[in-house]
Amino acid sequence: MKTKKRLFGTDGVRGVANQELTCEMAFGLGASAVEQLGNTLVIGRDTRISGNMLEAALVAGITSRGGKALLAGVIPTPAVALLTREMKAAGGIVISASHNPPEYNGIKFFDAAGYKISPELEDQLEAGMRRVNGREPLEEEAGREPETLPVGTGVGAVVVIEDALERYISHATDILTDENISLKELKIAVDCGNGASYYVAPEAFRRLGAEVVVINNGGDGAIINVNSGSSDLGQLIELVKSSKADVGIAHDGDADRVIAVSATGAEIDGDFIEAICALDRKATRGLPGNTVVSTVMCNLGFTKAMEDAGLQVLQTAVGDSNVLAAMLEGGYVIGGEQSGHTIFLDHNSTGDGLITALMLLAALKRSGISLDELAARTMKKYPQTLINVHVADKHKLDQSPTIASAVQEAETTLQASGGGRVLLRASGTEPLVRVMVEAAEKEIADRIALSLVSVVEAELA
Repeated sequence: MKTKKRLFGTDGVRGVANQELTCEMAFGLGASAVEQLGNTLVIGRDTRISGNMLEAALVAGITSRGGKALLAGVIPTPAVALLTREMKAAGGIVISASHNPPEYNGIKFFDAAGYKISPELEDQLEAGMRRVNGREPLEEEAGREPETLPVGTGVGAVVVIEDALERYISHATDILTDENISLKELKIAVDCGNGASYYVAPEAFRRLGAEVVVINNGGDGAIINVNSGSSDLGQLIELVKSSKADVGIAHDGDADRVIAVSATGAEIDGDFIEAICALDRKATRGLPGNTVVSTVMCNLGFTKAMEDAGLQVLQTAVGDSNVLAAMLEGGYVIGGEQSGHTIFLDHNSTGDGLITALMLLAALKRSGISLDELAARTMKKYPQTLINVHVADKHKLDQSPTIASAVQEAETTLQASGGGRVLLRASGTEPLVRVMVEAAEKEIADRIALSLVSVVEAELA
């Protein structure tokens, strides 16, 4: 019997809009969300052209079941988590494909506390969607009463949250204001990637006193993430250098992550950002459990830097939901990923690009030195090579003895060449296998990574 493919991936439902992610699916998920989460749901989206289409379908599903849709408009993912809590809604829904190309879109859910929902609840939402859309046996055939839909005044309503952006900006800027941190004397270059941060990020930095220069802030969803934002730093590096900025900030499409750039154009990735913020927090207020949370993708240099500072690194599987689960279980307040997703549980319940940027800038101000100097003092990054390999079936990765043997041989070579590590993993959202190699020297990492890529291609392409 053929196993039914699970709809939800590592970060909600995602696919090419109107082809893989359809209005029918959005309608069914909206209707199912009322049943599984509750009657009042906050909805936010990024700038993608398909966002309006999917929002309309979601709203139709929600209101057809008597639910109330609170529309936040184009707004960062973490703002939806915040609004869900503040407005005491039953849940939040974000329409975004994050860093993916413009033709993609996605739908992800928060519970009433602003946390991403569990895999078990995702499965229940999917099952409800399939019932709504008639893809499963009729309810009466399963021994249930047929569903009676509301009519007249029982049909749900739509409410626009007029001050959604202002609520989020104020929440973020108040964090630094309460700590008497000003961004005066800082010049900040910002690349919004034509995504959801197009207004909130430049505005927040300006309110805190910074001089701001900004690109890709037109909110053009047709080119969201295209050669811009946190996935492609080329434009930001050029802007930082040409404007003589002190720091550059790059967001992805839904602004739940951030990558920084120093004045010299050096990339300051999520490992550096988490390390800098963790040491700053340890020095100013202390860290619960003397622990930070990261994933198996974090650089060896991050682990060593934290251990040298007397901090434990708890590593999880890739995915901010895994990081969050470990943080909640252990009572930890800082966790993140190399990709730039960083969670500060003191300030929000999910990865938050704007708050992460502000925490980094606050640490920079307190240090009194440049970002280049601060990064160099914090950690030394091991050379790392990461190659994405397009494959026909990523799920066969762990089933190939040839690939397993190649990995074992690569690890033996690394240990004889000054240390390092190998990690192969299937992407949770795309038909890719990610090949990552860290080594004492870049040349060694490149050579071993390319060798593994050839094996993966031969086995899985």
